[in-house]
Amino acid sequence: MKKNNNGTVYGYIRVSTISQRDDRQWLALKKFGIPKECVFVDKQSGKDFDRPAYTKMMKRLTPGDTLVVKSLDRLGRNYDEMTRQLDIITKEKEAAIVVIDLPLLDTRNKYGDDLTAKLISNLVIQVFSYVAETERNMNHQRTMEGLAAAKARGVMLGRKPMEKPDGYKAIHAQWEAGKISARKAAAVLGVSAPTFLKWANESAAE
Repeated sequence: MKKNNNGTVYGYIRVSTISQRDDRQWLALKKFGIPKECVFVDKQSGKDFDRPAYTKMMKRLTPGDTLVVKSLDRLGRNYDEMTRQLDIITKEKEAAIVVIDLPLLDTRNKYGDDLTAKLISNLVIQVFSYVAETERNMNHQRTMEGLAAAKARGVMLGRKPMEKPDGYKAIHAQWEAGKISARKAAAVLGVSAPTFLKWANESAAE
């Protein structure tokens, strides 16, 4: 367990989905010298800040400890969440925060007297929290604009529609004549009943 001059150094990693990779965050914390047992990881959306690993870590965090994250938005999904968590860490827990991607946001640093240090830290926290939320919103806007542009060009978005098997027409005719059920037709074609019914609706509309 890594300790600084006063307490333990912890790392926190968050990814938005189970499938999203966290390699860069792990590498950054490893370079910082944080052992694996001191790193807490959440792999979920973080809705309403329901993060079990983060909650567990915060219970361990004590005065004099340091929390390290790669980027500021690991602490929250918007400005209010980020500033709230930073307040909890630095004021309620009396721990330090280090954001690797933002060297200025390192509350271990001292800027003259304690009052000056607190004022500068608070200012830096608010500015970078705002910047992080703005960047997140801009990325979302660019994604939506990109999808809209692709749709306008006729690009198919999302999963490619499943093609109907060769025997579909014959099976569909039997179902339409009432000779077999939708479930039976789906089983013969090797698809789910909802998929077969979707195809049937498409055929009726043609």
